[in-house]
Order: sequence, then C-alpha cells, then structure tokens
Amino acid sequence: MELTLKRTEKFQGSVALPGSKSIANRALLLAAVCGGKTEITGLPDAEDVEVLLRNLPTLGIRTEISENLVLVHGCNGPFPVEFASLRLENAGTALRPLVALLCAGHGNFTIDGNDQMRNRPIGDLVRGLARLGINITAIEKTVLNKTDLYPPVKIQSTGFPGGETVLSGAVSSQFISAFLLAAPFARKPVRLVIAEEPVSKPYIDLTIHMMQEFSVRISRRGYAEFEIEPQQYKTPGVYRVEADATAATYFMSLGALAGPVTISSLGRDSAQGDVKYANLLRQMGANVEHSGDRITVRRGTLNGIDIDMNDMPDAAMTLAVLALFAKGTTTIRNIANLRVKESERIRGLATELTKLGAEVEEGEDSLTVHPPAQLKPARIETYKDHRMAMAFSLASFGTDVTILDPDCVRKTYTHYFRDYFAVAGQHGRP
Repeated sequence: MELTLKRTEKFQGSVALPGSKSIANRALLLAAVCGGKTEITGLPDAEDVEVLLRNLPTLGIRTEISENLVLVHGCNGPFPVEFASLRLENAGTALRPLVALLCAGHGNFTIDGNDQMRNRPIGDLVRGLARLGINITAIEKTVLNKTDLYPPVKIQSTGFPGGETVLSGAVSSQFISAFLLAAPFARKPVRLVIAEEPVSKPYIDLTIHMMQEFSVRISRRGYAEFEIEPQQYKTPGVYRVEADATAATYFMSLGALAGPVTISSLGRDSAQGDVKYANLLRQMGANVEHSGDRITVRRGTLNGIDIDMNDMPDAAMTLAVLALFAKGTTTIRNIANLRVKESERIRGLATELTKLGAEVEEGEDSLTVHPPAQLKPARIETYKDHRMAMAFSLASFGTDVTILDPDCVRKTYTHYFRDYFAVAGQHGRP
C-alpha cells in the first residue's frame, strides 16, 4: 500500500492530537500494580497501547474498556501470576518495563516481540537486573555489527531482592525507566547507578513524575544515582493521558513552513520533553505562540541549525526533514540511539533525504543535511517505522511524495494522515 501527498503550499487549522503512547503505557502499568481502581482517559488509538491492553489479562489484571476510557483493577503489588508468555510485537514502552516488573513477581516468564523488537538490544537492562541476583536471560547475537542481548527474555523470579546495581544509560532511557518502575517492590532499598550519560533524559523525568502521581517517591542525584525505598503504589483515582508531544512536532513543523497551525491540549508546562521542539522552531526563525494548553506556529524564514538532540531523538527525525527547507546547513548531533529504534533511523533518514535531492552526511551519531535548490519527487520507504512515515510528510511542502506502507503510523497515531489532510486543505484517505 502507498499514499501520495501532493505538493502543498499552505497548512492551516487546529489539530487535536491523540494521547501520548509513552504516557499511556506507563499509566496502564502503574494502574495495574497499584492498590485500587484507576480510570484512565485519553488513551490513543495506537497499536502499542492495544498490545499492552491485550496482555494485561494474561498477567492477572482485570480491565473494563469503553470508548476512550479504561478502568484498571490494580493488584496492589507484583503481577499475581506464576507463569506468563507474552508477545509484545514492537512495543518498547510495554516490553522493557514488563521485563523489570515481572522480575518483582514469583514465577517463570517469557517476554518476546516481533522481528523488529528482536533486533532491538536489551542487554543493559538484563545485565542490570542480573547483578541483583535475578535469574534472567536473553539471546546473544550480533545486529548491525553490535553484539548484545536481544529478546526473547526469560525470567525465573523469586521477587525483586533490592540492593545496588549499574545501568549504562547510553542505549535507551527506557531501561532506566523500567528499572525505576519495578524498584518499589524490592525487599530492601535499591540504589541504581548510571555509568554513562543517559539518552532521552526527559523520559526519565516523565517516569519519575508519573510514579509520584501514583504516590511513590524517589531520591536522586541528577541522572547519576537513584535511590528507592520499598513502597506501594496508590491509585490517583482518575488519570488523564496528555496529548502526544512527539506527534505535535510534525504539525508544529507544518505551521513553521506554511502555517498557522494550532496544536490543542498541549502546553509549555508539559512533562514531555518533546514539547521543547517549539523552542527549537523559534530558534530557527518560526513564529511560535503559547496560550494556555495551545501552541500555534506560523511560517517564518527558517535557518539551518547545529544542535544536540540527545534529549529529543524522536523529534530529531522531524527536524531532519524540516532541514530541507532551511537556509543553510543543519547538523543534528548526539543521536546514536536512533540506530537501535524501530528501524536504523540515521541510515534511513540519510537514504530517503538523498532521494529528495539533499546532500546528506551520515556520522556515527550525527546527521548533516544540505538542502537542495529544488526538491525532487520521491517514493519514501518507511522501513515499517511510524516516525519515518510521519516525518517525511513534511516534504510535501516542496514536492509530491509517495509514502510507502503508510499504515505503519498505527503504532502510535492511527489517524495521522487524516489530520494531515485536514490542515493541508485536501481530501485524502481517512
């Protein structure tokens, strides 16, 4: 299947974004292990969330699902099952934390994903848990010249012992978040030491913020050390999932190119790090206005930028395509972890940007984009990666683009192209 986006000179309107899948899956897991019932609203229509919801009953968690609302009956502790075999497709925000949370239970567990997930490393988390004495194993193999541990993960657990362990932090912040989510169930205090500067720090902050909303407290020394006492999660009663800040970057960028475009239900005080993409656009020359829980972006003369995107690696993909329309060169640095996401994103970005006529320099952890004088029509390969599909929709400001496998956006934003066509003033596939 493919979808052609015709060259568009104006984007205008307001977009009500779906909820953040990163927040949604954290909320579902916290609600599952806390005491009491939690009503979660604003869940996105996204495959990653559907995958987790399908697997919660296997873990002994009762849920009641209605339109835009899920009532989760918490088990007030580790999952109350002694055996489970889970298949979580390519949902990293479900698989990684469940690896740690199942180590807090008692039983034999297997956690697996699809072929894409089986090529996403998980060794840092597995080794960190094993250092505490937990019987946990994964498959050692070499992917993209990197030998590491990969799913499936097998766990034989007698509970979370506590104590001190070390995680790298350099591959994925999800490993740190996963460990922190499970740590309150330890039999004794836990001290987590981070050996290397972690990537995507705002996602660690988001996890800690949400744990606090479920009544758990963490002591920390920046991003170097975390200490967690044994505690119980408690329900906040009702939890509203905030709009997806990463999804907002696509529409902010469309506004910067040919706006105005307004994003509703997302304010500058969001706990999501990618909301700061608005500041990046302002730095490049776009006109950005914040008003309560709304962000409006208007066209401006965009200039190339040299920027460290380690805190916003997913938004780095949006910036890479936006760079096609900036004056001068754009260099995006410190994004090595994009190589081990849903696809090999640095290589994919370089390949597809080149098709459009850009000159691209691919570094080990960087990408430099020299925009062409005029874009060329192109057929964009998405590599089964939702963010490739959404990011390259921006190229339609300069030329016709055909997105291959557009339905891959279902991972996080099922109706992305419906909303794209709405602000483009076009009729397209819903």
